[in-house]
Amino acid sequence: MRQIFFFSLCLTVMLANDFITKEEYAKMLYHNPRGIGCDRCHGEDGRGLELGRYKDGNRTVIIKAPDITKLTFTKFRQALITKDHRLMPQYFLTNKEIKTLYYYLTKKRK
Repeated sequence: MRQIFFFSLCLTVMLANDFITKEEYAKMLYHNPRGIGCDRCHGEDGRGLELGRYKDGNRTVIIKAPDITKLTFTKFRQALITKDHRLMPQYFLTNKEIKTLYYYLTKKRK
């Protein structure tokens, strides 16, 4: 009886589809990688949102998140692992997560 159960369990695991698709995983990472999503600053499409503005004498200074849709993978990865950002939090993403986020942005660009 145990052998039949074990065999059917193995067969089920081997034939099962992925729990979530690559697209769903990528979207999930973009919207909430580690507590605050990329979309909060870079927007749904990655082109950057206005984060704030202030007056400096007679001029208005606008703080805007950069457009991340045209970055090469190398520059995208470097931006995520660098600690030198003034506003962007450090996410401590794995290489697989970085590749998945880049996939998400390049897929949306097409």
